[in-house]
Amino acid sequence: MRFSFLKIIGQSLSYFFLAAVCELSGGYLVWIWIKHNAPWPVGVLGGLFLFVYGIIPTAHAAHFYKVYSAYGGVFIVMSLLWGWFFDGTPPDRFDVIGTLIILVGVFFIFFHPKNNEQLWRA
Repeated sequence: MRFSFLKIIGQSLSYFFLAAVCELSGGYLVWIWIKHNAPWPVGVLGGLFLFVYGIIPTAHAAHFYKVYSAYGGVFIVMSLLWGWFFDGTPPDRFDVIGTLIILVGVFFIFFHPKNNEQLWRA
């Protein structure tokens, strides 16, 4: 049972990470296209990344509301890391504190069953 739960956590985190990379890449490419007058193929590529982002969450076995509410927290964390890596703006201590609070919330939202529901549907 414990290995199964750890496997589910690992899969979920992988899906969240992949979704965040696709969403942030897509959004960033569209941002560059519009804000920095990059050529239109940059915007199209961004749109493709955003399309793939929309598909990835369907790989989760959890219910829609759990996936997207938990993903919101993961997206915040990944956005801070994206800004640090690509824009050179490191998170400050309040960003780190907020991120830790968010990650605790993500864990409770995503991995705790609600009203005796089955945690992940078959």
